[in-house]
Amino acid sequence: MKSYWMHSTPTATAQAGTLELRDTPVPTPGDGQMLVRVHAAGLNRGEFILGHGLTPKGGAPKAVGMEAAGVVLSCGSGVSGFKQGDRVMGRCPGAFAEFALMEERETMAMPAELSWEVAASVPLTFMVVYDMLIAQGQIKADQWLLVAGVSSGVGVAALLTAKALGAKVIGTSGAAQKLARLTDLGLDLAIESRAPDFAARALEATQGKGVNLVVNAVGGSVFAECVRSMAFEGRLAMVGYVDGVLQGTVDIEALHAKRLTLFGVSNKLRTPLQRALHIPAFCDHILPLIGNGTIKPVVDRVFAFEQLPEAKAMMDANLHLGKIVLKGL
Repeated sequence: MKSYWMHSTPTATAQAGTLELRDTPVPTPGDGQMLVRVHAAGLNRGEFILGHGLTPKGGAPKAVGMEAAGVVLSCGSGVSGFKQGDRVMGRCPGAFAEFALMEERETMAMPAELSWEVAASVPLTFMVVYDMLIAQGQIKADQWLLVAGVSSGVGVAALLTAKALGAKVIGTSGAAQKLARLTDLGLDLAIESRAPDFAARALEATQGKGVNLVVNAVGGSVFAECVRSMAFEGRLAMVGYVDGVLQGTVDIEALHAKRLTLFGVSNKLRTPLQRALHIPAFCDHILPLIGNGTIKPVVDRVFAFEQLPEAKAMMDANLHLGKIVLKGL
């Protein structure tokens, strides 16, 4: 089968891994696994960043792709919830391939209303959003959410989910055109900026109270400003660092006096069991909203399978709004 692999070189930067299209054997599903014919796969920035499974010193190549939608071809022992022919979507290591393996516990039945491309944009991104907005962030109707880097795939999904839950959303981005599109999708306050200068406007919008939940998809360069934007008993989700800044200043006085909560949102060190923990609740409460169109995932562009290098280049250049998806062969 055709499968994309990626490796770094000793001189590679965080965006400089090399993609390679290989002919590899079709995998065999093991216990609790299913072999899936991939119809579409979503791109995620983290899978191409050194340190997320790739090493800057020329480590071993790895199959790339992290989420997909497709049809079950066969099931390994122990699989009871799915069968051959089922349309599924889920976390899927090595998803940029003709065929890939899914763990049953990380697989979801695909709503009939969704296209392959939209379904492939959901599993990883919206599960991350569920983690940071609901499981850890405890966002409620009429509360305020601030998303630093709102035009990213996770940022757009956070906006759509928060609005469906009745929250009010502030978003920052350096691209006015993207913010205009997101305003049409319900963004309550758009702040055009890539600089750490948005706290005053966030406080003004909330009558000086601050935001209840912050999603920082930018990184350390805006961390202190995110803290300045927070309300009493506010929460801050650290989900990305596209700025490459891995350090940030913490206002300990504000952390103490305002009883703030700071938490990370990452699957890097989680076990499969931990990653699958919230899937049943997600399928009960959020997936139906995606299926019935209350939440409409934004797929900016769909690339043909052989165009993965071009798709990655678009993502690296931050030209997209929402998700980029790769079609299956």
